[in-house]
Amino acid sequence: MDWTWYLFRFDGRINRALLWQALLIIALLAALLGIVDQAISIPDGTKSVAFKFKVDFDFDFGLDGLLGIIGPRSHRPLSSTERVSLILRILGALLFLWISLATAIKRLHDRDRRGWWIIPFAFIPNLLFHFSDLLPDAGWFVPFDWAIHALWLWGLVEMFIVPGTSGDNRFGPDPLAQDDDESLAAASPAKGWDQQSEIEIVPPSASPPGGMHVKRGA
Repeated sequence: MDWTWYLFRFDGRINRALLWQALLIIALLAALLGIVDQAISIPDGTKSVAFKFKVDFDFDFGLDGLLGIIGPRSHRPLSSTERVSLILRILGALLFLWISLATAIKRLHDRDRRGWWIIPFAFIPNLLFHFSDLLPDAGWFVPFDWAIHALWLWGLVEMFIVPGTSGDNRFGPDPLAQDDDESLAAASPAKGWDQQSEIEIVPPSASPPGGMHVKRGA
């Protein structure tokens, strides 16, 4: 598999398994980034020496982490070590967001949907979830809140549960069909040596002696 295309490009299609795999990759990378962040913070005494490897599966497509870093509520004076940690976390959040978008959009293609569906399925719901404390606590807002949750749930079902369209669609060939073709090609036995076609019986003659000879050009 072309990992550069899989993780960073937006064309083509991937199946459900590859989207779940991308979620696992992001979770592992985020856990490793957390270890590095803890190591950077040790000189300031803000972290203990006991490192914690924490793997979280989030369905926010990297938005919540990025919003948490650049949001106005996180602004405060930073030490030099904290600035290094902040830059590292911003770069990591941008990487995770890119991978999430690239794989989610290819999965939407597998459902024969355009990539802009990621906006109602993920961007709008996660923006409102992140800033939920700033939303009005009024009765008229309740139906709108339920509609946003319904969009988010619909997006999860579309991308992580429902199978893709069968056969080729406007975004490319069926990834499951490609996997089946590769499996069949790998499982097919190698062509053996056909002795009957490669060996001929030559009747006895004066010269050369009779017997079995390999055909010329075989």
